[in-house]
Amino acid sequence: QVQLVESGGGLVQAGGSLRLSCESSGNVFSGNAMGWYRQAPGKEREWVAGIGGGISSRYADSVKGRFTISRDDAKNMVYLQMTSLKPEDTAVYYCAINVLGRLYWGQGTQVTVSS
Repeated sequence: QVQLVESGGGLVQAGGSLRLSCESSGNVFSGNAMGWYRQAPGKEREWVAGIGGGISSRYADSVKGRFTISRDDAKNMVYLQMTSLKPEDTAVYYCAINVLGRLYWGQGTQVTVSS
């Protein structure tokens, strides 16, 4: 069974920074594609950033240049460094991992950016 636990969310002023962390456990392997998604109130969940088995990463246009995704496979961790935060970044952020074609989700962590 795969489990993901996010941490690092909180309240920050516009222009500030936060670092989200996600620890995976269970039947996961180094190289599983991982990603971050977010869901704002009243909106659908949207993809934010993804990272493959190596260091290749991709970002949604809305966060490109401000967010950085990284991973530490030795620790089964994936991170999302968020800078220059905007009020529109306010959402619940979810970590996800693709294991043999199936997506597993964490419980989410709230990020609130005040103006």
